[in-house]
Amino acid sequence: MTEAERIIGTPDSPEAAGAEPEQDQTARPRGRRRIAVLFTVAAFAYALDLVSKMIVVAKLEHHEPIEIVGDWLRFEAIRNAGAAFGFGEAFTVIFTVIAAAVIVVIARLARKLYSLPWAIALGLLLGGAFGNLTDRIFRSPGVFEGAVVDFIAPKHFAVFNLADSAIVCGGILIVLLSFKGLDPDGTVHKD
Repeated sequence: MTEAERIIGTPDSPEAAGAEPEQDQTARPRGRRRIAVLFTVAAFAYALDLVSKMIVVAKLEHHEPIEIVGDWLRFEAIRNAGAAFGFGEAFTVIFTVIAAAVIVVIARLARKLYSLPWAIALGLLLGGAFGNLTDRIFRSPGVFEGAVVDFIAPKHFAVFNLADSAIVCGGILIVLLSFKGLDPDGTVHKD
């Protein structure tokens, strides 16, 4: 029986007919492993973001940008109170609330998580959200109004950080998983 059939039941299974489901001893450890993967990925993404920002603030802030690939890519310390491309600088508190809400939603969803790809995607989102939320809470000008440290500056594009990269990669993975019909609980559906 596939994982999806085990979760949703098939017409031939006792679960689908309304009978008591058999205790599957592998279901709970599998779910716990997926949750462990989610939090491990989140911790790794958060740690990379935090360390990179500490280095940028210590070594790059108030200094000339460092060119990495000619003028196509450089490291440049910027404080961003808004969202991507600097939009919404007056709404820093709202971005803080959104990041906190994303964290709560992912934590609640983790209880029903049986898919490894979803665990990775949600871990990236969670780590990135925590990274930027940390800046919003602890950086100046004040609590819930802090500016995010951005430093990766491609030519003709917004300056961003590793937390932003984790959020975008997690979002892209979620879109791909949704197109493939894979749900966080491991069920597969065809539309």
